[in-house]
Amino acid sequence: MDWLFLLIQTLNGIQYGLLLFLIASGLTLVFGIMGIINLAHGSFYMIGAYLAFSLTQWTGSLPAALVLGIPVTLVLGLAVEKFFIVHLYRRDHLQQVLLTFGLILIFNELQLIIWGGDPNSVPVPAALAGSVPVSDTLSYPVYRIFLSAVCLVLAGLMAFVIQKTRLGMRIRAGASNREMVESLGVNIRLLYALVFSVGVTLAGVAGMLAAPVETVYPGMGEQILIISFVVVVIGGIGSVKGAFLGALAIGLADVYGQVYLPEIASVAVYALMAAVLLWRPSGLFGRG
Repeated sequence: MDWLFLLIQTLNGIQYGLLLFLIASGLTLVFGIMGIINLAHGSFYMIGAYLAFSLTQWTGSLPAALVLGIPVTLVLGLAVEKFFIVHLYRRDHLQQVLLTFGLILIFNELQLIIWGGDPNSVPVPAALAGSVPVSDTLSYPVYRIFLSAVCLVLAGLMAFVIQKTRLGMRIRAGASNREMVESLGVNIRLLYALVFSVGVTLAGVAGMLAAPVETVYPGMGEQILIISFVVVVIGGIGSVKGAFLGALAIGLADVYGQVYLPEIASVAVYALMAAVLLWRPSGLFGRG
């Protein structure tokens, strides 16, 4: 029975890690390619969760909420990049931190105005509300399996785009030498807008997918932002592959810590980050 319990906790850790990857991948792309420290990234996760809450109430269907919510987050990302982030490209990191921290305050106030301060929940779709029996006494929720599968599909799609397409080639080149890419005639301004809006969309999709398994509450983006930065640091700034492995490592460390070492669970992920940085100061796949 112990190994079945361990299996369930491992699945929980993988599911949490895959969700973290959706958030952290956008963060590492924005940081690695555009050089922007975006403290407001967690707010887009929160906005995605609240969009899932409102759109599910309106349509009565979480899949419909996802279909409607994705273009909303994409447009939001384009708007934030156009009116705010565009002014930061040639500014130092302090100004980036101050502006994006201001965006956190703005989004938090807008959330309170629109949705109020009460916690909310999003129902799991009826088709995914069951559980898969693991033993006579243990089972695993179907929705968590669905969530992991969607995250894996999105991760595979992202890897394909970055590694196998012309757009991905430009993204990788921009991360290595943005001046050279611009001198070759690539519209770096459009590339930046696309990368930022995709990062926002990934965070929003993660929030929409997580809404049925987590409480939707004000300020929920701040905690996930901290963990996402830990993932980026472990994986290496700008590395999507590193973000994937780092997210899985953090997910497993967090779940195992809460189950087997609850007294030090709160520091388990940071201890893992410290260990990785002692071994590889630039992260698993970061450039030195």
